[in-house]
Amino acid sequence: MPSPHGYVERLAELAAAGAPFVSVTLVGAVGSTPSDVGSKMLVTAAGLDFGTVGGGRVEAKAIAAAQQLLHNEPPTCEPGGSSPRSSVTPSPQLVEWNLQRDVGMTCGGVVQLFFEIYNHGEWQIVIFGAGHVAAAVIAALLPLPCRILCVDPRDEWLAKLPDHPRLRRHCLADPAALLGDLPRDAFVLCMTMGHRTDRPILEAIFRQGQKFPYLGVIGSAAKRAVLRRELLASGIPEEQADAFHCPIGLPLGSNLPAEIAISVVAQLLQVRDALKSPA
Repeated sequence: MPSPHGYVERLAELAAAGAPFVSVTLVGAVGSTPSDVGSKMLVTAAGLDFGTVGGGRVEAKAIAAAQQLLHNEPPTCEPGGSSPRSSVTPSPQLVEWNLQRDVGMTCGGVVQLFFEIYNHGEWQIVIFGAGHVAAAVIAALLPLPCRILCVDPRDEWLAKLPDHPRLRRHCLADPAALLGDLPRDAFVLCMTMGHRTDRPILEAIFRQGQKFPYLGVIGSAAKRAVLRRELLASGIPEEQADAFHCPIGLPLGSNLPAEIAISVVAQLLQVRDALKSPA
């Protein structure tokens, strides 16, 4: 829920939260327009989060354009309108709309809007569990360009994690309740207290039809077999019941938390880079 303060404060909150969003600024206006130059708003995947660039049709079109940008599409103009300065890359975009021709309004003004995207394309990692190995994995990940969310029902364990701008901590009795809010491109690690707390998270992911680029559960091959059997018994299709890494990490090092963490992060990097490589 947006806090009751200014644009800069809300932008800082959204930036710290890690989810992608767009800042839209009215940088130019000619003729009769619904707002003053300098008006700003913030748009997330859910829609308008803060501010205004005038309301009505202009704002509705600007919100839609911002959400296009969040999906790697440039803000569009109607036929005859000005084109954005760059293509589908999520770089800042400047658009110019004639309010009659491009927006369908009766006033004959022209507006220029500047779209800036934040937190787009950052490597999102979600870790369920804040135990010794999870903490070691987080310590190994923090120097890397990523955003980490750690979820655990134990506030005292979350409190042991370092304060860092790329790390968020979430104390939640039912971690699976958070799944619907996770980025679709997140790498997800289940590192809870055991298979009885890992399985509900896996089952919820599969029942919701979510397909994360990496889904891993800490444990042995024997644990994987138990999880698979229980998922199948609960009605999860075989294709989904096989769609997770367990054990996680590359086959190197000892059982020391720090060495397990190195092997896990190495595997995450391996998968990340494979996804970036052209097919």
